[in-house]
Amino acid sequence: MYAKKFNQFEIILASNSPRRKQFFEDAGIPFKIKTYDVDEVFNPILKGAEISDYLVKIKAKPFKNNIKSHQIIITADTIVSGNQQYLGKPKNRIEAIEMLTKLSGKEHKVITSVAFTQKKQQQIIHEISKVRFKALSNEEIEYYITEFEPMDKAGAYGIQEWIGTIGIEKIEGSYTNIVGLPMAQVIQILISLTSNK
Repeated sequence: MYAKKFNQFEIILASNSPRRKQFFEDAGIPFKIKTYDVDEVFNPILKGAEISDYLVKIKAKPFKNNIKSHQIIITADTIVSGNQQYLGKPKNRIEAIEMLTKLSGKEHKVITSVAFTQKKQQQIIHEISKVRFKALSNEEIEYYITEFEPMDKAGAYGIQEWIGTIGIEKIEGSYTNIVGLPMAQVIQILISLTSNK
């Protein structure tokens, strides 16, 4: 149904995440993928959603001089925040173990910011979900890191993978947000942006 609704626009998903791509495909939203490499560095005084809001602006910046009037550029960034600490993607196995050990037995927040950038305006939203892990054993952490792919995921885990099945006791908020994109909210914004024309 969205193909007809959005057919006056070219929606560009500026993300290499296979999970975000799959969400758009599953929702039936017509889109293209285009990305630029950006240096995802932020001021350490930023906290929580301030970090992801800033990063989606940085990701959108390379598009700004070339956006056409019928295009909507979507940039997204997901972070994990636990014990007042920012957890991005682990750089190596040791970092992945450290992150999962910190999350074990505790509640943390998963924050995804999404920027909708057009020729004359930019709108940014963010969604916050809460996740609680059971106390994970060292064996469970080691198995997950060995058998799955935590290195491309904030907080070193994917809720849709094995560790989510065996380890997550409770979630509050959007499930798709935890995976990497709050789809219900994204669709609402896209409808509002395309209905204004």
